[in-house]
Amino acid sequence: MTTSDVIVIGGGVIGLTTAVGLAESGRAVRVVSRDPALDTASAVAGGLCWPYRVRPEDRAVAWSVRSLHVLAELAARPAQTGVRMVPGTVAEAGDGPDGWHAAVPGLRRATPDELPRGFGPGWRARMPLVDMPAHLRYLEQRLAAAGGTLQRHPFTSLAEAAREAGTVVNCSGLGARELVPDVAVHPVQGQVVIAENPGIEEWFVSAAGHAETMTYVLPQPYGVVLGGTAREGAWSREPDPAAARAIVERCALVHPKLAHARVLAHRVGLRPARTAVRLEAERLPNGALCVHNYGHGGAGVTVAWGCADEVLRLTADGAP
Repeated sequence: MTTSDVIVIGGGVIGLTTAVGLAESGRAVRVVSRDPALDTASAVAGGLCWPYRVRPEDRAVAWSVRSLHVLAELAARPAQTGVRMVPGTVAEAGDGPDGWHAAVPGLRRATPDELPRGFGPGWRARMPLVDMPAHLRYLEQRLAAAGGTLQRHPFTSLAEAAREAGTVVNCSGLGARELVPDVAVHPVQGQVVIAENPGIEEWFVSAAGHAETMTYVLPQPYGVVLGGTAREGAWSREPDPAAARAIVERCALVHPKLAHARVLAHRVGLRPARTAVRLEAERLPNGALCVHNYGHGGAGVTVAWGCADEVLRLTADGAP
């Protein structure tokens, strides 16, 4: 017996964005999440709109471009949405332009004097920078305004969810490893340091390939986010003091004042990585439609709106 039109499993940025899209299209939506949004990996994310560790590339670029446009519109109300348009630099980003580089308004090559010593070449752009805790609260409020509801409850299987709704949207992230089950989903551990901002106004990122460490400095209203790490297969959510020291040292090469900035917090999140995002529909044994939308790695906020649009199309089509 069904009790909802659509159940969205997962209350991170992917699940909430998807649920907002569905609710605002007229569907009766219930988000079911094991954890509060502020306890998900999304809340730990630095929040820069830039595709990172997400495949397949062509679809990821399309999703990212869609999200870029939506986030740029939300940046007109930063206090409400948590989104600001902030200039910054991506260093060591390759020669490009790829589809993403070509789509970003105002993207240009960084000049040598715009790059910190020891970094290069790079790109300059004004991009959405998202205060993730504030943005997650905004999405929950927007969902409620559209008539959607939130419930804290862990499902043990997709079949269990399908007994309560004719359509199930699986945005369970790393939880898909057990829920589906899909052993292709695995954690990429990310650690960040939150420090007092000594006056930094622009963001900076240097993240080459699939290295286990990268350097990024992201000014947020609550402090400056310093990163980071990308440890494949690491499940611990406990901050590593040695990794934290190394993060601060790397970021101080970009902004020397960070070497003496007061540390406010240490955070660790587990990115839900997969060889490729799974965004497709299938029929469950009882006939319910299930749309999978998980495996976004480190690009959840970057692709969320594009992926939500695709979920809307799949649920409207009733595929397969």
